[in-house]
Amino acid sequence: MAQSTHTVSGDFDLTMEELRAVARYVVWHAEDVLAVFERAVPDDSRPRAAIDAAWSFINGADRTRLQRMTSVEAHRAARSAPSEAARLAARAAGDAASAAYLHPISQASQVGHILRASSSVARIAELQAGGDPAKSDALLERSRQRATPVLIDVLRRYPPAAGGSDRVARLMCNLDRSLRQGQGQGAGAGGHRPPSHTTESRARVPEKERDVWRSGHRGLWH
Repeated sequence: MAQSTHTVSGDFDLTMEELRAVARYVVWHAEDVLAVFERAVPDDSRPRAAIDAAWSFINGADRTRLQRMTSVEAHRAARSAPSEAARLAARAAGDAASAAYLHPISQASQVGHILRASSSVARIAELQAGGDPAKSDALLERSRQRATPVLIDVLRRYPPAAGGSDRVARLMCNLDRSLRQGQGQGAGAGGHRPPSHTTESRARVPEKERDVWRSGHRGLWH
């Protein structure tokens, strides 16, 4: 597989900026549920480290062993998590770090690296609501709204997500189908666009802005 500073090539090309757009989408979702894991396992910092590594790449750093290793460790944390919700939250953090290494190969399995975290967020909301599918439907709609045209363009280079037997896989198929059929809104809840981190560091995004962006769906977690 050919690789340069700006592009990785396989069955098609992916630029670094496209990979950053994917990683940004994944990390937004992973951050939403990080607290679910940290409440369950307060002394385990591995998922948070993976999210930090994802932001490092998103903010312009080269993708390195840091993203690979923190992703592996977050997925290990997921395997030992005490509940399904905590496991999914840790896995989403691992997915955020590994998004930097999305492969440009025409395999449906790659869709999981783009959409599994968002589908896991929807599943966690469903679990916390006693299995109410209305909660996961609402979170999938929010994920659809978050998807930028660049994210959708990358998604469409891959075959559609294959169906699966578990709930997250089914939710991912629903979101994948929805995004392929129509453009995402590129805006968060209540019409607020998610903050861009392409040229600014994560720390410089005002916390108030992030709260406004999320406030329209905060009630879904209660």
